[in-house]
Amino acid sequence: MRPKAGTLSEGQNNARDCLKMTVKVTTEEVDRVAELAHLKLSADETGSMVHDLNAILDYVAQLDELDTSSVVPLAQVSELAAAGGTSSLRADELKPSLNRAEVMSQAPETNQAFFKVPKVIER
Repeated sequence: MRPKAGTLSEGQNNARDCLKMTVKVTTEEVDRVAELAHLKLSADETGSMVHDLNAILDYVAQLDELDTSSVVPLAQVSELAAAGGTSSLRADELKPSLNRAEVMSQAPETNQAFFKVPKVIER
């Protein structure tokens, strides 16, 4: 007999139980992500980040222990009846925009089509 959609079979339940979040974020992983993000973290900031990320993982592990077998899976939060369902989305209507010439006249620097801003990313 096949399990109902959205439910776990006995084998899947046992496998899920074995996959508890036992992996912790390490200082080396935080350093690597900081490097990739071009962030310079002090030793104190790195330690704090490791602590915070592990606390988040511990919380997710707690959430994973909740019985959600009676909860219908959702693709979008707007599908919830309490959120108003799909009717809660506004109609896609064409509305007038700001006058480009008026907006550009108030910008510090422009080429009359786009705002010019200082370069902030260096490689």
